[in-house]
Amino acid sequence: MPTIRDVSKLAGVSIATVSRVINNSGYVKQETEKTILHAMKVLKYEPDPIARSLAGKSTRMIALVVPDILNPFFPEIAKAVENEASRLGYTLILCNTDNSLEKEESYFRVFEQKRIDGVILASYTFDASQIKKWQRKMPIVVIDNRFPEHPTIVSIISHNRSGAHLAVNHLIEQGCQKIAHICGPMDVYSAKERYKGYEDICESQEWFTPDLVVQGNFQIKESYQATLQLMNRHQDVDGIFAGNDIMAVGALKGLLELNIGVPSEVKLVGFDGISIPLVVPELTTVSQPIGEMGALAMFRLVDLMNNRPLESNVQVLNVDLMIKDSSTTRASKEFMK
Repeated sequence: MPTIRDVSKLAGVSIATVSRVINNSGYVKQETEKTILHAMKVLKYEPDPIARSLAGKSTRMIALVVPDILNPFFPEIAKAVENEASRLGYTLILCNTDNSLEKEESYFRVFEQKRIDGVILASYTFDASQIKKWQRKMPIVVIDNRFPEHPTIVSIISHNRSGAHLAVNHLIEQGCQKIAHICGPMDVYSAKERYKGYEDICESQEWFTPDLVVQGNFQIKESYQATLQLMNRHQDVDGIFAGNDIMAVGALKGLLELNIGVPSEVKLVGFDGISIPLVVPELTTVSQPIGEMGALAMFRLVDLMNNRPLESNVQVLNVDLMIKDSSTTRASKEFMK
């Protein structure tokens, strides 16, 4: 079995330097750390995680907490995080909460007991006070959420509000004269910002009424039901901006059930840019850089675990509009039930 001495010899560094990398203790240059991790990989050297945990040292294990693994947004996040975690010599534990506060609390108690090095939180269940409570015990980086009144919470988000502007302006450019919004939970920063972006443009329009905004709660079923209710109240709606792609799928299901053509009668735009196979028509969507979000979350978590200063606790990423069939009328092509 290879030993730490073998790793230090192959990497050309001292045993103490290898130990600092293994245990996440003390400063090591980034290039040196890469050399040591490469040597460990070549030698197939695996430090004993139990011994390090008992000694209060790094286990080189991190956790990713997601609310709904069936939403394709979160597997894409998980893939990006795992790629970087593996490259840096960490093992990723994926935890699905099913939007349950009790389940999420239970996971964090296990993280504390098992001495998990850090957590990437992509769930929306915890509020700021709960995050700060656990933040005192372990490093935490939040994805796709933000708490402006609590600047110590490290977050990776996208330009949600300006992304909503892209979506709504696109619908207007396509000739829509009455646009509705299916929103996510208003206690989630990203959902609230997307709603505000819709409101920025639509609130001043003569046709606008507050009941053009319906709650889809980031879920297909709830969005489907909200769409049926919306179209019953406003049969002249000709554009819908959904606050995420999953809700856009629910809206599409509702529209097709009502025999409303998409995009000939109602044009539809989502938000996220996830891959949803077999959805016809293909969704126009505001695309987040999901891979970059996951990778950056891992980088920031490593910085926190090594007590490195951050330039900013909040990193905001750009978005793009991906125009597909659900918002553009094409000759001889109409999608109906």
